[in-house]
Amino acid sequence: MDKHVFSSKVKDFLAFLEVEKNASGHTLRAYDSDLKQLLRFWDGVAKQEPLGAQAFEHIIRRYIVSLFYKKISKTSLSRKLSCLRSFQTFLQAQGVPMHLSIKSPRIDRKLPGTLTVDEIFFLLDSIKDDDLPTPFPLRDKAIFELLYATGVRCSELVNIKLTDVNFDDKIIRIMGKGRRERMVLFGSKATLMLEQYLTIERPALVKGNDQPYLFLNYAGGQITTRSVQRTFEMFRQFLRMDRTLTPHKVRHSFATHLLQEGVDLRVIQELLGHKTIATTEIYTHVSNQQLAKMCDEKHPLNNLDHLVFDEKS
Repeated sequence: MDKHVFSSKVKDFLAFLEVEKNASGHTLRAYDSDLKQLLRFWDGVAKQEPLGAQAFEHIIRRYIVSLFYKKISKTSLSRKLSCLRSFQTFLQAQGVPMHLSIKSPRIDRKLPGTLTVDEIFFLLDSIKDDDLPTPFPLRDKAIFELLYATGVRCSELVNIKLTDVNFDDKIIRIMGKGRRERMVLFGSKATLMLEQYLTIERPALVKGNDQPYLFLNYAGGQITTRSVQRTFEMFRQFLRMDRTLTPHKVRHSFATHLLQEGVDLRVIQELLGHKTIATTEIYTHVSNQQLAKMCDEKHPLNNLDHLVFDEKS
């Protein structure tokens, strides 16, 4: 298979993922980037040496070897190899033989970072609007409040439309990964913050345009994920300890705090939009780790300073 045919198959593959597999925009962009990187590698090899009839399989193997020698993370490497495996399956279904045995590296499972309940409530309740270095404090507080109330992803938050929010039942319709729809819940505090933002700040941001999205930027358009990330960087400045604060860490905190309060793991899975329960189970490890730390600090046997031993006894 030459590069022209390969390139056309890439386009077909991405269209297949979008239409048939309902792949997320993030996945489509990542796979498109990975396959374009392979094409650039192919061009580089072709300029240096002649390629025969088995050029395609040869290039693929050379490319995989080059990936292992690059200093990229295991997660990125695993995604690139997953892309190739999916592309291989697609090609075989198209009648194009591609016989490669690809094994992904074993990824160390990291426990997600979280904030304590006290830290969350300090940031949400103790900071005055005038103290926030932003022209839209109500919007930014509403973003924080809603993200912690629902546990939605940052990419999902920016795509919420006004018509997705049901204030009577306190439910929001979310279009998640793989275009899977789910419902999330929010409480009275988030309701109050949203109503203040919608009443006071959003009308000025709309600027006469018919804008469907819930959260808007200064120009009256849909807010971006980068803007939301900058919002949390702003809130981080108020933490007493030098810690990172990201939308994803707030999502992790939401799930961990629910689990600590006894909410069923299946319910948390549904709220987070995880496809499998295995992904959600990582939060049990977080809670167990925190429980072990608490027992280590609070258990009487681990604090013997108050005991006095009589040498004569």
